[in-house]
Amino acid sequence: MSQLPQLCERITKELPQGGIVILQGDLSSGKTTFTQAFAEFLGLDEAVTSPTFSLQQRYGDKLYHYDLYNYGFEKFLSLGMMEELEREGYHLVEWGDDTLIGWLKRSGLETAIVKITKCDDESRCYEVSRA
Repeated sequence: MSQLPQLCERITKELPQGGIVILQGDLSSGKTTFTQAFAEFLGLDEAVTSPTFSLQQRYGDKLYHYDLYNYGFEKFLSLGMMEELEREGYHLVEWGDDTLIGWLKRSGLETAIVKITKCDDESRCYEVSRA
């Protein structure tokens, strides 16, 4: 958990004006935990929960949290959610796949990818790249 503040700082340096952060990892890898740390890093004191059934949650006026696990990219697209990604702020997307990443690249939206893996039962490893 101690490396999360540094990871949040790195993301804000990579995307200083905001943008999209694709969170990839297995179930229970820590995608929502990262989002909680990111909200705290941004100075937000709202309780951050997984938007698994609501698709999107908004925290303050600068943090949006999405979960595509139950919906997938096609449903996300059909609901007009791509327009949401153009709003100012940070958009953290759990379960973003290659189809979404390809669309974001073609749209020119600033995007980073955070791959989260379990290093062991107690810690996580993070790999950050630009889309």
